[in-house]
Amino acid sequence: MSDRHLLIAGLAILSLSLTSCGTGTTSMFRVDPSRSGTVSESGPTSLDTLKWKYTAPDKVYSSPVAGDKEIYLGCNDGFLYAVSSDTGLLNWKFRTDGNVESTPALVGDTIYVGSWDNSLYAVNINTHGTKWKFPTKGPVSSSPVVVDDVVYFGSEDGRVYAVEADTGYEIWSFDAQGGVYSSPAVYRDHVFFGTMAGYLFAVDIKSGQEFWRFNAHQKIHSSPAVDADKVYIGTDAKMVHAINIKTGQELWKKKTAGQVLSSPAIDGDRIIVGSKDGYVYSFDAGNGSRQWEFRTEGPVFSAPVVASGTVYIGSTDMHLYALTANRGNLRWKYRSDNKIYSSPTVKDGAVYFSSVNGSLYAIQ
Repeated sequence: MSDRHLLIAGLAILSLSLTSCGTGTTSMFRVDPSRSGTVSESGPTSLDTLKWKYTAPDKVYSSPVAGDKEIYLGCNDGFLYAVSSDTGLLNWKFRTDGNVESTPALVGDTIYVGSWDNSLYAVNINTHGTKWKFPTKGPVSSSPVVVDDVVYFGSEDGRVYAVEADTGYEIWSFDAQGGVYSSPAVYRDHVFFGTMAGYLFAVDIKSGQEFWRFNAHQKIHSSPAVDADKVYIGTDAKMVHAINIKTGQELWKKKTAGQVLSSPAIDGDRIIVGSKDGYVYSFDAGNGSRQWEFRTEGPVFSAPVVASGTVYIGSTDMHLYALTANRGNLRWKYRSDNKIYSSPTVKDGAVYFSSVNGSLYAIQ
């Protein structure tokens, strides 16, 4: 495993489904535009059965997203795959010219996804054809977020882009002064994202002008999670930070024993995140005090999803874990056929996740 893939693994993060009024199904990286990582649906609290398993032909670092009838997943063979959520059979696939490690975002009948061919694609899920293609000057590993008919995403060319969802027309781009693996979060009037230069930025959603920046003094691969008061982010400096959403000032920070490439989930007053040290942590959102920790047997790059009191998260020890959100106790674990870098998604009582060798699982 290359260092590049270990770093990007933290970006192949969580994608969950929700309903978007007037647009049909919306499913995106870390549940919602604020990247909360928490969904109101329930997943399996006891390990019942493997519903199906689909195997893609190459490595997978992208995380699955769930539509009404299909699960969408990027693969390093350059394809976006659409798999039936009922049968696990391939329905169709879409080709790009580079690795697809970005996690797709689905809005209505359009799915948006980045590729290492230096492009972001908008694909019609009914015709399986390209609606538009937006070029950048670097690979797109960052996962897009779609808000009010605008797509926001980062590129390794050091810029974050805002483009029209219908046309791909550029509205603005922001010079982040460093490659962007982190996936943007949107909350109210601002877009939040981290950079390889070690900064967490808040940018005006309409103008693309900088609102504030926070210097983490180390690379940021983690993606921010945002609530009404704070922005939470992990860093390669083995830190989890809570930043004032209005001023960009640090409110608290907590150190782990490993890099934090995983992205935090916000579950009420809990911030839950994985670390390269092999642990899953829960911190108090208000003051950062540690509430619980759970040890896996390998580095944790996967980001957690919280569904009705259960935390689902993968580890490089090849297991998907289901933990109680309040205490971090093990409900169950499932052994896959390889390391798990990407993050799970919950839909209609099932949890979907993938292993690095391309296997996509449905458990209910």
